[in-house]
Amino acid sequence: MKQPNENNIDSSPITSQQSTRLKIWDIPVRLFHWSLVILFATAYATNALGTNYFKYHLWSGYAIIVLVSFRIVWGVVGTYHARFINFVRNPITTIKYAISVFKKTDKHYVGHNPLGAIMVVVLLAAILTQAITGLFTNDEIFNLGPLYGYISDDLSLSLTSLHRKLFYWILGAVVLHIIAVLVHVFFKRDNIIKSMFTGEKTKKGLDGEKSIRSSRIWLALIIVVVVALGLAWIIYSAPQAVSDAGY
Repeated sequence: MKQPNENNIDSSPITSQQSTRLKIWDIPVRLFHWSLVILFATAYATNALGTNYFKYHLWSGYAIIVLVSFRIVWGVVGTYHARFINFVRNPITTIKYAISVFKKTDKHYVGHNPLGAIMVVVLLAAILTQAITGLFTNDEIFNLGPLYGYISDDLSLSLTSLHRKLFYWILGAVVLHIIAVLVHVFFKRDNIIKSMFTGEKTKKGLDGEKSIRSSRIWLALIIVVVVALGLAWIIYSAPQAVSDAGY
């Protein structure tokens, strides 16, 4: 009887075409990545356009919460290269890698390198925090976050300030991320942008690595639906948001 492959690694015979390519990023991870890019830009644009677009800004925030929550869960139960345990390294390994980057002796990783892993964790935590604080915001004009009714006006204003300030920190992290990606593409000849579309990487120098065998799409869909329903329940069961000023 054939035993299930717990790590979701493809151990089937390798064809000549497969021998030069590795399937690293599953479909859910790739869809998450590009959807988050679009939603982050949409959230910024709808905020910049003013209070009349608050509804769209709010829905962008809901979608971001669902996406990032999914990615965190997927980092535990998803495919091999998507799991945090398989790409987040300990502090000593990360420091050694950072030193090797400056010495130009850094090792090539099939997935996220140790510094990239830190960026992934920081961005996920920061974006989720910003999106959640947005649920409690108060623009002191017309609009209130859907969970405003749970807290005081003073706390809402403090969370609103944090929500705004976090954006600039996240933007700075995104800029660093883009710079790192461009360095990989143009200086290290590792086209990770293309990989995030195709899910594949060239096998050169990665003989010890293997492809994932499936994207577990049904599991990903179940997680997204459960998270979305949970968020909807939290929002619709919240007390009516009415400010101390009466709006």
